[in-house]
Amino acid sequence: MKKVVLDNGLTVYFQQNKSNAVVIEVMVKVGSNNETETERGISHFIEHMVFEGTKKRPNNWLISNEIEKIGGEFNAYTTNERTCFYVKVLKKHFTKGVDVLSDILQNSLFDPKDLDKEKNIVIKEIDLVHDEPRYYQWDLLQRTIFKKHPSKNPVYGSKNVIKNLNREKVMDYFNRYYVPNNMIISVVGDVKGWKKELEDKFVFEKGKDVTLKKVNEPVAKSNTLKKEKRKIASTYAAMGFKTIPRSHPDSYILDVINGILGRGQSGRMFTEIRGKKGLAYDVGTQNLNDSTYGYFAVYATIDKKNLPLVKKMIFAEIEKLKKINTIDLKEAKDYIEGDYLLDIEDPQKVADQIVYWEQVKSVDLMNSYIKKIKEVTIADVRRVINKYFNYHTLVVLEGK
Repeated sequence: MKKVVLDNGLTVYFQQNKSNAVVIEVMVKVGSNNETETERGISHFIEHMVFEGTKKRPNNWLISNEIEKIGGEFNAYTTNERTCFYVKVLKKHFTKGVDVLSDILQNSLFDPKDLDKEKNIVIKEIDLVHDEPRYYQWDLLQRTIFKKHPSKNPVYGSKNVIKNLNREKVMDYFNRYYVPNNMIISVVGDVKGWKKELEDKFVFEKGKDVTLKKVNEPVAKSNTLKKEKRKIASTYAAMGFKTIPRSHPDSYILDVINGILGRGQSGRMFTEIRGKKGLAYDVGTQNLNDSTYGYFAVYATIDKKNLPLVKKMIFAEIEKLKKINTIDLKEAKDYIEGDYLLDIEDPQKVADQIVYWEQVKSVDLMNSYIKKIKEVTIADVRRVINKYFNYHTLVVLEGK
């Protein structure tokens, strides 16, 4: 892997990949955690707006058609901590891919007519999340588990803020964060001349340094329950435990715990709660760690009457982790290794991993990930269970 920093401060990583596809991904180090109360949702809104037109390609169709007519794909997403845009094309169309990405990130028009149209689309997206319990439960969990950390705020933001956005406010936010020294580009593919291509296309000037205020999230000292009644047939429950950011060495141990409890249909939660007892339809776990926060969660879609028993079973499975054996540990590690290595067969996933790890701390952590997983011991698992799993936050979308 090669790293260069262009004269304007833009960091670029190039990973050689012998395939016909090339992926160019641009990560902007801005997300909902950067927003003030009057900016809730603006990061996600800008992600939508940059596809609406540039001077060279003045509408969404012209931008989309440039990539789709050559069989390529492009997409974008926003999280609490980053906004990412990527293009995947045949390597012979590398120049075209760079041209389109650089165009939308430097020359977007932010036409007031498009602003009004996109407001309606984003508000409908917010409504969709609220109407879909399996999505909304995660927003409710983050809002409840974090007391001070900005990750308690949903990425999609506030309807009221979105309705009142204007071009001046959007442009001010865009110009503040969409600067080369606040971006990372990853190129994954079998292409030559990538450095010059990026230098020629990403010509915007270095901006002011961007800093994110550090927030000290208080340690959990009691259990929390948040319940909302819904006119739905099933009950959705998500139980979260506050943990640590990805750069902390315990994050790898939490990945192993996730591999024991939540790997597909052979994970312990699925096996015990659904496989043996038939108490849930959807059940599993996830370990989420980012650059400034982390939590571990267990989720289940159940009948309301089964909630007390399912809670009891969740706690029992967590307690059993203190008595795991070498076979359990090896299976979890093998699962993580296989899942990870198969995942990065896709060049887009590689590009995404590069920018993620670089923002978290260093891309070197990507290369040492499997080594860190293999170093986890039974004693590590016991210690982490005792350290982070004492107090929980439970959110329940209660059905009929």
